[in-house]
Amino acid sequence: MNILEMNHINKKFDKLEVIKDISLSVSEGEILSIIGPSGSGKSTILRCATMLETINGGEIKYLDKQAVRTDDNGNVVYAKGDKMKNIKSNFGLVFQNFNLFPHYSVLKNIMDAPLTVQKRDKKEVYETAKDLLEKMGLSDKADYYPCQLSGGQQQRVSIARALAMKPKILFFDEPTSALDPELTLEILKVIRGLAEEHMTMVIVTHEMNFAREVSSRIIFMEKGVIVEETTPEKMFNSDNQRTREFLGRYSQL
Repeated sequence: MNILEMNHINKKFDKLEVIKDISLSVSEGEILSIIGPSGSGKSTILRCATMLETINGGEIKYLDKQAVRTDDNGNVVYAKGDKMKNIKSNFGLVFQNFNLFPHYSVLKNIMDAPLTVQKRDKKEVYETAKDLLEKMGLSDKADYYPCQLSGGQQQRVSIARALAMKPKILFFDEPTSALDPELTLEILKVIRGLAEEHMTMVIVTHEMNFAREVSSRIIFMEKGVIVEETTPEKMFNSDNQRTREFLGRYSQL
């Protein structure tokens, strides 16, 4: 079954069309990487998928439940109330700039949403949070505040926070772009571990070797459209001239 379906998505900022009739789907256990030059619409498609941006046309479904549709008059209609809350519980999002609450401890950052949004049992949430901190190698940092952590540690906390919600699919928006090379390797190792556990993921990344290694499929985007969508092996041996040019630039870096 598809966890996520996006059909014929259009998105404009004022008159600038940044997503042009894009359709994609992600099935359970799949790892989809989205690559492409800056300004190609990669992060925007993620923000549309997670309702952080409103679309101008198209349809979004999670586990066959309709989050967004376009009616017969061309109006975009979003699910409301408990239905939308239920749909949003299917996904987690890890941002490039961590987005942790600076005035909350690491433990409270992880526990806050499961308690306040999902209304889960406090003891169960606490145990989940402690387990995730151990998994992220941060057991000794529970009472620290974000400002006391390195960038790599903050990103691991943000991954733990997303996982604490027990999502069916996890979105990563350039999770290493704010980190230096050493810390980048640290985060890629965590994501690689999630891949080995068959976590369903969509990863917007400029780490080409990583995308090649962990992905089930790769989408190459440019100027708001999908240029190519295929397996890592075929993507990195593509006949498409634009794909080859883009990947060639990275291989020279």
